[in-house]
Amino acid sequence: MPRRYEYGFIGAGNMAEGIISAAVGNRLFKSSRLAVYDPAEQRRELMVQKFGVAAVRDSFQLVAEAQRIVLAVKPQSFAEAITPLADHVRQDQLIVSIMAGVSTGRVESLFPQINLRVVRVMPNLPILVGAGVAGVCPGRFATAQDVADVQALFDAGGASVVVKDESLIDAVTAISGSGPAYFYYFVEAMVAGGVACGLSEAEALKLAAHTCLGAARMMLETGEPPAELRRKVTSKGGTTQAALDAMNAAGVDKAIREAVLAAFDRAKELGKN
Repeated sequence: MPRRYEYGFIGAGNMAEGIISAAVGNRLFKSSRLAVYDPAEQRRELMVQKFGVAAVRDSFQLVAEAQRIVLAVKPQSFAEAITPLADHVRQDQLIVSIMAGVSTGRVESLFPQINLRVVRVMPNLPILVGAGVAGVCPGRFATAQDVADVQALFDAGGASVVVKDESLIDAVTAISGSGPAYFYYFVEAMVAGGVACGLSEAEALKLAAHTCLGAARMMLETGEPPAELRRKVTSKGGTTQAALDAMNAAGVDKAIREAVLAAFDRAKELGKN
């Protein structure tokens, strides 16, 4: 039978806020067709005031009234939040998990009485400004339509990539889930360098941020590989070459690879807890 809400969110943190903002802002769903539950009243009220979505009294009501459930809780509190719902989720519902390190099989195992349809997603925080990217992976019982529905939700906030091998979600986490922090870290260093050269912090930040935005847009819009674009910027014996030589001497490329692998390893560890 038809449900009152298209999507219900268990957890109303920053990522849920970004997803809801994209869905409502791009008119994918009317705000009245989305509902949230969060134990923090302040977060529930914020979602209502900011987006006009419904806030329900508890997760049991959410499960009873929503067609699709988004699990937007911390992976460490996943079992505590979800186990009480085991006898309430129905076969005709879809579970969308955005929890790092929690496999679709682990979610399915809490609902042994049904062939639970689960789609696992690893989004990233720029979904808050419509520039996110998400890795999407179906569980054993999810249908092609389930995947298409979930992609539509996350594409409203940017873009998505479907991976068939769930082990690759940990790699997605290491690249795009954690990736914005790498970028901000890099920009901080650029700004510090600009200040050391005599610019004000505000001047250096504006220059660095717009430079990074422009570089990313060129890569996306031209379709050229980053190595080729880098070559176009780099003149032999010029300023860019001097900068790249310094980075190579410092092992920046190796450090970045090792950082991605460290995030990848930590994502796998979370999945074992």
